[in-house]
Amino acid sequence: MTPESFLDALYRHRAVAILRGQHTGRAAAAMEAAVGAGFRVLEFTLSTPGAYDLIAEFSRRQDLVVGAGTVLDLAGLEAAVGAGAKFLVSPVYDRAIVSAARELDVAVLPGCFSPTELLQAHRAGATCQKLFPSPGDIAAYVRSVLGPLPFLRIVPTNGVTEANAPEVLAAGAVGVGFTTSLFDPSEVEFRRFDRINERAHRLLAGIKHFTDAARPK
Repeated sequence: MTPESFLDALYRHRAVAILRGQHTGRAAAAMEAAVGAGFRVLEFTLSTPGAYDLIAEFSRRQDLVVGAGTVLDLAGLEAAVGAGAKFLVSPVYDRAIVSAARELDVAVLPGCFSPTELLQAHRAGATCQKLFPSPGDIAAYVRSVLGPLPFLRIVPTNGVTEANAPEVLAAGAVGVGFTTSLFDPSEVEFRRFDRINERAHRLLAGIKHFTDAARPK
């Protein structure tokens, strides 16, 4: 999958299910609960035990777009791509990571916060810019940044919830990522995958108006 194809998928689905730091057996079942509700763009952070195996397992399914998160070095990047990751996410902007992803023709979303960082990542060739950490009012921040910089492709994750996701997308974000607002750690721990599935349905229903959007060319 090329970065262009990833962008098409992100505009079509608008939401990324992000799982991190959970036991391998529970992690797979928790992600299955999200997939069962309709999530099709998935991210396993490399801080999750067995992350490469999870990426390999889920990336074999043709209807899913699977990526790696918390990519902090070239070794992790290469291992993630080798396992089947179709996009790479980092909490920071590292030009070396962006360059390596571009050489491999894999989508990359570095973490940025200030307008300066967001613009630098864009100019370096980042497919999208992950907004991290998120400000208190995510939608207002995205709207303010996109005023003078409308060509940025901002994807907030930290702090995105069922309550604010529609407003964040309306402000111009190309997609949103759901972490603990989807995967409550206690529910994963106690295998309450039914609750995760129910929440996943609600999250997707809340942003349904924005899905299947045509990607601006």
